[in-house]
Amino acid sequence: MAKVSVYLNFNGQAEEAFEFYKSVFQTEYLDGISRFADVPPAENMPLLSEEDKKLVMHVSLPITGDFILMGCDSPSSIGMKAEFGNNVHLNLEPDTRKEADRLFNALAEGGTITMPQADMFWGAYFGSLTDKFGIHWMVNCPLKV
Repeated sequence: MAKVSVYLNFNGQAEEAFEFYKSVFQTEYLDGISRFADVPPAENMPLLSEEDKKLVMHVSLPITGDFILMGCDSPSSIGMKAEFGNNVHLNLEPDTRKEADRLFNALAEGGTITMPQADMFWGAYFGSLTDKFGIHWMVNCPLKV
């Protein structure tokens, strides 16, 4: 079933923030916490410091109803930096690749693609963009096995 969630970016405080949110909402993480050390090496990806490898690459926390709060750290060593205005993304999870393409292309019109859609190691078809109004979007369509 298609769904929408909010994705938060932090400068090294993702784990602390999500531990706080976990205590507030009294829920548990979905699939634990993924670290940057878990990311498989890729061409053109800078080497991470031991400190950056410990940072949160992804975490998901149910908060109320069917709503999921997601987040990560944004290490500057790989060209990321969370700042007011870019630290929140709307994450769309459509049911099909066709719908993912439609949404991504429509939102990207007049905007800026930050990561073109592609199959990702976590098992999804993913891309990110900033629309013409400055709103940050991620489209994450789980791949059908």
